[in-house]
Amino acid sequence: MRIVIAGGHGQIALRLERLLSAGGHEPVGLIRRPEQAADLREAGAEPVVLDLETASSHMVADALRGADAVVFAAGAGPGSGADRKDTVDRGAAVLLADAAERAGVRRYVVVSSMGADAAHRGEEVFDTYLRAKGAADDEIRSRTALDWTILRPGSLTNDAGTGLVRLEARTGRGPVPRDDVAAVVAELLETPATAGLTLELTSGSTPLSVAVKAVAGN
Repeated sequence: MRIVIAGGHGQIALRLERLLSAGGHEPVGLIRRPEQAADLREAGAEPVVLDLETASSHMVADALRGADAVVFAAGAGPGSGADRKDTVDRGAAVLLADAAERAGVRRYVVVSSMGADAAHRGEEVFDTYLRAKGAADDEIRSRTALDWTILRPGSLTNDAGTGLVRLEARTGRGPVPRDDVAAVVAELLETPATAGLTLELTSGSTPLSVAVKAVAGN
């Protein structure tokens, strides 16, 4: 499969690109800065410079043409203000959905966040982030032209992945290594029957391939 990943230089995205490339797929990473391209090539991905905060849906659709799936793994990142939580964590996810529909790419996997909720209360920047992610998730779930899956990981860590997870509609809070998040996204892309599901993810005791098959009803 040819898989386009928004936020292609992010920590989860780079891990995902390595996994997809090793699995014989063609990962394409959308990046904001040309100097990030070398890292993507090293991960086995094709870099495409495209800023989702300024690009039109037509421009993004051009980058998606011929793809089999798209992954939203972009984020404003730590240290960014409330405005960018809206333009990236919400706005870019919706823009990518618009572009996927325009390009005829149905499969759309979102890396969201546990606790994402458009009605979340609070005035801190993290509260704004959770509202933005929740609003994006709500918008994606309304798109009947997309075969979407929304993945909401718990607290992200840089620990080595174990391949053992808990993946359910509701898991309760807990940590999960970025390695395992990327591996679950790769499995979701290989499992079309997970379309239409919103899933929470933490570390657990179930091999991740088994966990994905279980939620898919297999």
